[in-house]
Amino acid sequence: MGPIGVKAHLAPFVPGHSVVRIDGVLTQQGAVSAAPFGSASILPISWMYIRMMGAEGLKQASSVAILNANYIASRLQSAYPVLYTGRDGRVAHECILDIRPLKEQTGISELDIAKRLIDYGFHAPTMSFPVAGTLMVEPTESESKIELDRFIDAMLSIRMEIDRVAAGEWPLEDNLLVNAPHTQLEIVSEWTHPYSRELAVFPAGSHNKYWPTVKRLDNVFGDRNLFRSCVPMSDYQ
Repeated sequence: MGPIGVKAHLAPFVPGHSVVRIDGVLTQQGAVSAAPFGSASILPISWMYIRMMGAEGLKQASSVAILNANYIASRLQSAYPVLYTGRDGRVAHECILDIRPLKEQTGISELDIAKRLIDYGFHAPTMSFPVAGTLMVEPTESESKIELDRFIDAMLSIRMEIDRVAAGEWPLEDNLLVNAPHTQLEIVSEWTHPYSRELAVFPAGSHNKYWPTVKRLDNVFGDRNLFRSCVPMSDYQ
């Protein structure tokens, strides 16, 4: 990670360090990293990647990453607006899907889509960065066309689910998207939703999937209330 700059009014809020004094940093904030200057392993990892790939390998990887991103953008552009396209309608190595118009029209948000992707067996792409209300899909060069098509089919299927909500088939407060993800415990309990269990947990038709263990958490509360995942030292005494 390279240097990060902030304006003067933010200087008192930058992280400090409990052991190492950093000259010029006047802050009362604690550390957010064990190492005051970040991870030293970033540089040798990057260097080894470049050395092992070589000039031709890096060029091919970049070309395939750009191709993959444009393939996704091209197939999804009729269902989701794509931001920041060039004069030829192309993107770089990632495509940003704009969910804001859909949210305004239907009430379904980028968070709902991200959670619904879990039911399809996908970890959601980057959400609300660099633009709030968007999904940034960055397939890289490592994804096969089979996997790209599986993701695209899931996104198109989700768009059809959104359309069914917009048409009034499912209420906005109780539908496949706002209730996603669906856990195993939930589907064996009393079912009161206006859609089927099968549609909730097997939308892609495959029974071989990742099962989430929990439903949604309060993201805003978690962001505003940091906590350690380890028990206090007194518990070990």
